[in-house]
Amino acid sequence: MNTVEKITSLQSVAPQAAPAPTMRVFIRDLVLPCSIGIHQHERLAQQRIQINVEMTCLEHPDINDDVDNVVCYATAVMGIKAVVADGHTNLVETLADRIATICLRDHRVLSAKVRIDKLEVFKEAYSVGVEIERHRIGR
Repeated sequence: MNTVEKITSLQSVAPQAAPAPTMRVFIRDLVLPCSIGIHQHERLAQQRIQINVEMTCLEHPDINDDVDNVVCYATAVMGIKAVVADGHTNLVETLADRIATICLRDHRVLSAKVRIDKLEVFKEAYSVGVEIERHRIGR
């Protein structure tokens, strides 16, 4: 038996468990005023930020048209607004991490990708910012 036949034989013997079904819940282009930045002028006046979030979530086996069986984006938006309104944050990276933490509080969220754009930093650029991704450890 050659190597390819051995590998094929082993693959057919060891059944692979199907991955759990997932769905992506997203929030696009949420623009909020925010007190953010390390410079003095950023501490004195809020600036607009744009937030994008994508959550990979375990899919309920029977959604049954029931909001309790899905990760609710309205709940996520309320959590994001609360984090942004919680006072001054120096770093965009810190704010992104806090938002990801809020998203991962729902046990069905396996990962959260958070992008934050500061919209008013450089007149020559539409935005500057950061994107992070956080994963639930274990299930």
